[in-house]
Amino acid sequence: MKSQKGKFISPSSLHFLVVFLFITTGCKQAVEEWFDEDVPQGMVYVPAGSFQMGGKTDQADRDELPRPKVKVSAFFMDVTEVTNAQFKTFVDATGYKTIAERPIDWEEMKLSLPSGTPKPPDSLLRAGSLVFSRTETPVNLNYEAQWWTWTIGANWRQPNGPGSSIENRMDHPVVHIAYDDALAYAEWAGKRLPTEAEWEWASRGGLDDPIYPWGNEPVSMAYQKANFWQGVFPYKNTSQDGFEGSAPVGSYAKNGYGLYDMAGNVWEWCLDKYHAQGYSMMVTESDEIVDPKGPNMSYDPAEPYAEKYVMRGGSFLCSDSYCSGYRVSRRMKSTRDSSFDHTGFRCVMEIPST
Repeated sequence: MKSQKGKFISPSSLHFLVVFLFITTGCKQAVEEWFDEDVPQGMVYVPAGSFQMGGKTDQADRDELPRPKVKVSAFFMDVTEVTNAQFKTFVDATGYKTIAERPIDWEEMKLSLPSGTPKPPDSLLRAGSLVFSRTETPVNLNYEAQWWTWTIGANWRQPNGPGSSIENRMDHPVVHIAYDDALAYAEWAGKRLPTEAEWEWASRGGLDDPIYPWGNEPVSMAYQKANFWQGVFPYKNTSQDGFEGSAPVGSYAKNGYGLYDMAGNVWEWCLDKYHAQGYSMMVTESDEIVDPKGPNMSYDPAEPYAEKYVMRGGSFLCSDSYCSGYRVSRRMKSTRDSSFDHTGFRCVMEIPST
């Protein structure tokens, strides 16, 4: 019999593995599912399970609470974020142009803005995306415009704007990806985006209610376990983790399910619409919510006219002083046409029922 990676397992090793899986899962069915399923290349098997979704520390934002009881079915998930090389294969095959490569449609954009918002100059409606720029001094973290710059010509091929390139970054996660771009790639690949519940369950890697994908070790001691900001955000990055920007996928240890970069590197789009009270809408007194797909409508009190979708996992810009995005429960959100140089995605596949 072949293992997941395609290498042959000796009968004695196979017997030990089966016994080990039976003991650790306490369920013969889980063992049978593991060997019966043909795991697609570049993906890993994430077992079914039940957990309490949401934040449990004093860092938890209000939209991470209360904690609903959730059950997810088994699924396959990409081992890493989608890379520049993988996204290039998609673009070469389809001719797809990302949102950041298209001029902004003001008629569509104004639908998510308060009535009467004036139209920006046409010079600002050219194709582009948001690029991070370090500040010269420490700043008030309530004003994000201090470190985000709308950059004409920035896109997945030119992540830092005109003149930049991905030539030596093909193994980095693709960035400047909007929600609709991620959907298009997933459909082409025969996959889909993960639900928020699937993403959080997968990020735990089999650990018992951890704070981070690597466990509960404090961030100050975990700079070798994920790509995030060390120093004073957004002014000084000491790059103790080895990277100031994104890192090649798989640069840090994988979690218990074999997934890389479930903390840091780049934010990852999820399928769900974002609602600030989404968890309150899910909570029941006793019943588990099975395979939740998120709310039917979006609501962000900060931008009530905008339809937003969930992002998970944090990025190379996250720190405890700013967003603590590497926590397994941390939620971020943005509109479906928004793109940034710290945002990408990975895909999942459902396991056909037998």
